[in-house]
Amino acid sequence: MQRFFDVFFSVLALIFLFPLLMPIICILKLTGEGEVFYIQERVGQDGKVFGLLKLVTMLKNSPNIGAGDITIRDDPRVLPFGKFLRKTKINELPQLWNIVIGNMSIVGPRPMIPNTYANYSKRAQDRLNTVKPGLTGIGSIIFRDEERFLAELKEPMEFYKKNIIPYKSDLEIWFVENNSLWLYLKLIVVTVWIVMFPQSKIVDTAFKGLPSKSENLR
Repeated sequence: MQRFFDVFFSVLALIFLFPLLMPIICILKLTGEGEVFYIQERVGQDGKVFGLLKLVTMLKNSPNIGAGDITIRDDPRVLPFGKFLRKTKINELPQLWNIVIGNMSIVGPRPMIPNTYANYSKRAQDRLNTVKPGLTGIGSIIFRDEERFLAELKEPMEFYKKNIIPYKSDLEIWFVENNSLWLYLKLIVVTVWIVMFPQSKIVDTAFKGLPSKSENLR
């Protein structure tokens, strides 16, 4: 049933968003480095690597400069128009095509780059491998301000590995163990709400029994 909703909602969204995406594609072609789409290797279901589709927001060589695999607030590698795309999450919309062709689901753990995936425990990897990664999910919602949070730290990569990855893995395991059509639909509704009202505290009331945060994350 979730696969049906994945395809139905994604095709509907692509049709509805087409008038928005076309001018954005033109702007990207005429600005920055002239690139429109960026295909990044991510780990999907069963640990298989696939090409995740995004609109370009950063310099071509960004993984090899600056903060590397993580992005922080006011990251100098982000292109001017890319800041708008990242803030509004519009850069993620091409992943609707990943959903249509079956690489992803609308809801699930966020697909990780191989380097990040390697930092997850074997238990977490085994659990996450049982489901398709998602465009949104409980980890994506909880850490929607991750870039701003990391920007305030002296050693963002070290903090990310020691604190954020363990908690993210707990959140995603929670999702896998509680996965249902009801949770799937609830996460979609909460995601839309959070996009419209970024300061909302709806997560605190919408989801019960989430793993507790460490002292460092509080």
